[in-house]
Amino acid sequence: MILNIILGILFCVGLVYLMEKYVPLKYNPTISVFLWVIIVFLGYSLYKSIIGPVEFNKIKQVRYAKVIKNLKDIRISELAHQEIEGKFSGDFDSLVQFIDTAKFAIIQRRDTSYADVEKNRAFGLDAQKGGYYIEEIIVDTLRFASVKDSLFGDSDRYKTMMYIPDVDNKKMTEGAKFQLQAGKFEKNDVFYSVFEASVAKRLILSDQDTDLIYQEEQLVSVDGINGPTVRVGTMNDIDTGGNWPKLYDTPKK
Repeated sequence: MILNIILGILFCVGLVYLMEKYVPLKYNPTISVFLWVIIVFLGYSLYKSIIGPVEFNKIKQVRYAKVIKNLKDIRISELAHQEIEGKFSGDFDSLVQFIDTAKFAIIQRRDTSYADVEKNRAFGLDAQKGGYYIEEIIVDTLRFASVKDSLFGDSDRYKTMMYIPDVDNKKMTEGAKFQLQAGKFEKNDVFYSVFEASVAKRLILSDQDTDLIYQEEQLVSVDGINGPTVRVGTMNDIDTGGNWPKLYDTPKK
């Protein structure tokens, strides 16, 4: 496309040059204006075709960073839910309520051992002289801590983590939300609890050039977010990670 625009500009400039040499003067002004309008239009198209992808990449990285920040909050909330409830949640309202009310058990593990009386008696052994012992791990519950305080401190951002940042919500009274799913995944005849929170790239970038959005959806790159969605977790594997590259996990200086 860029090559076609450049060729078009050169063609028009050539026409202007030829016109000035061979076309009668009385026709020059009208044709010159027409050709210069085309040249300006093609020049602007060339500029947009070059600078457009650059600006698009800047915008998408800023928006993706905000989206991923919310997805990370959803992930730590889901992991806490799974630890306490034994499964992931597929509903944001119940997940928020869980954070508001649930508590972590703060525990202490300690090893202990004592003589295996029955085994020592059966073998005629003395526990004090090399007999058998039973090894155990004792778990003591020391106290309980609020999930909200442990994960979010004084912040209440978990109440808005389900909303997609930078999406035009004028037609949505409560804003556009991530898609959230939870269920079971079978692997080696064992069922595991899984979840997935995702948003379509097309929704995040809805006000951008449609051709660039399509190219972004087809992206396959080590340094990019592959596929048509930005997500954390998956319903098709035992994985609670996100599909974004490490650059989105690196703190900005």
